[in-house]
Amino acid sequence: MKRFLGILICVFAFSGCDDGDLIVDTIDFSDVTASSCSDNNLIFKLKESESLILNIPEETFIENPTPVNAPIKLDINSTNQVVYNFYDGKVAIGNICDLIPPATPNIKNQWEASSGIIQITTTAVKKLNETDNSTRITGYNNNIIFQNITFTKPDGTTQFYETFPFGDYLKTVDPLPFGFQGLLNICANGQVYDFTESEAFTLNIDPTLIANEVTPVGSPRTGVIGLSQNKLVYRLFNGVVPQSYFCQATDPLLPTVNQTWLGKAGGIIEVTTTTSGPNTFKHTIILKNVTLEKDTNNFQLGTSYKYGELQTIKS
Repeated sequence: MKRFLGILICVFAFSGCDDGDLIVDTIDFSDVTASSCSDNNLIFKLKESESLILNIPEETFIENPTPVNAPIKLDINSTNQVVYNFYDGKVAIGNICDLIPPATPNIKNQWEASSGIIQITTTAVKKLNETDNSTRITGYNNNIIFQNITFTKPDGTTQFYETFPFGDYLKTVDPLPFGFQGLLNICANGQVYDFTESEAFTLNIDPTLIANEVTPVGSPRTGVIGLSQNKLVYRLFNGVVPQSYFCQATDPLLPTVNQTWLGKAGGIIEVTTTTSGPNTFKHTIILKNVTLEKDTNNFQLGTSYKYGELQTIKS
């Protein structure tokens, strides 16, 4: 916020209220890509000697698609600010983001939004693996539109736009790790699980799918992902998850969970059982056409995803 206020103050420090010979009737950044500063909340567009700056809280941008026809809406005020600047030379990123901006160019004209609505529609950006039809979320695109926005000019006049498209602002994210080795464990209650240092993948499997009998070639046992039986859950943690975390009556409080994704009902589980020594059986579990969901978000594990191998002993 201090950095943003400094941008406003520099208008008067460098050029006062003198607009010189400049006349600006309208502003248009529709063909310009949005960028952001790394050390503050400023999102901006630059075009030769013009800048359009949006200053809103970082937490506004959620890592979840907004529901259909239900965008995020913010009132323009002292917290949610929109400012247009015209400079006396070519503007660069440093003029917006640097704590101490370059001495030139100077701001010659500034319009501050005094009212209106900032509307944000968020969608997930997914990378498709064409080999197995799996997808992974790599970012979130935020389409920003100003509704009924009024800019106040230095001479006291105003400029009104019923609809002013700011455009798209992309926030990249690291895809979920999915660093599992496929070496499955099973609890006394029948929950199967795999885990790494910071993530877990559990399946409350139908016990009939883990029978200690060899399955015929090409005829695996099959089940359907559900919300109770065959419930599939992926968790990403904020710390290291130990093996003692699993097989508890209730989930431990630590480490805390960062994200939880549930298997969408309807995906297919296939279990192929082979012998692995006397009275020892190996169950290979494949998940087919499974989707993981979190709130309004989802991604696909793929046409065929190897969940892992589970070894059991026939008593």
